[in-house]
Amino acid sequence: MRTEIERYQKKLKLSNTLMEIYPEINANTYEEFLLKLLKALDEDREEKRRIRNLTNAGFLTVKSLKDYDYSRINFPEKMQQETLESLAFIEKKENLILYGAVGTGKTHLAVALGVKAISQGKKTVFFRVHDLINQLEDNDSKQVARVHKKIGQADLLILDEWGYLPLHQEGARMLFDIVSTCYETKSIILTTNIEFGKWKGFLFDEKLTAAIVDRLIHHSHMLMFTGKSYRMTNSLIK
Repeated sequence: MRTEIERYQKKLKLSNTLMEIYPEINANTYEEFLLKLLKALDEDREEKRRIRNLTNAGFLTVKSLKDYDYSRINFPEKMQQETLESLAFIEKKENLILYGAVGTGKTHLAVALGVKAISQGKKTVFFRVHDLINQLEDNDSKQVARVHKKIGQADLLILDEWGYLPLHQEGARMLFDIVSTCYETKSIILTTNIEFGKWKGFLFDEKLTAAIVDRLIHHSHMLMFTGKSYRMTNSLIK
């Protein structure tokens, strides 16, 4: 009988943990048993999807909002901590620009928000800007197509270390294409220590810079990070 159950399980594409799930169900009627089984299978599928999306997001490390120190952030009027953590900005296709010195917690917050979005069933994709451009410049057209598909399917795109390294003209154009594709279709979280007026310094093209800034700041909130580098403050080397 177990073999037949497993055969139908595969045919109907049910969870491969079905045989472990159903013996744990207590029910007084067939209908109650069926309902609890279906709910358990759905929860199992959602958990597997969450783990898969977390793995595919590209995070270098996984971060959490638990005990995150917001004291060094200046919030805009329309984006306070509670509103930020609700992730309403993703539903509204709004962007976040996390601006401040190196080591002040920008990447931590960006990743933690991305992880929370995944826990809510959304898709997040994370790239350091220079790594993204390197992948888009790959001679393997299938690899480039996979990157575009990954971004296209995401609800939230995180672009980390914006402006840390200069781009050549083609790299800047690729970045413009990505930002334009995401404009009003998904949310972007951008971390940077470069003010808008100096973006031309790494994008080089003045018109391209203006076009990127225009698309990013529309429907956008800026969070200002202050204080010294957390890593330097807590360094073992004194």
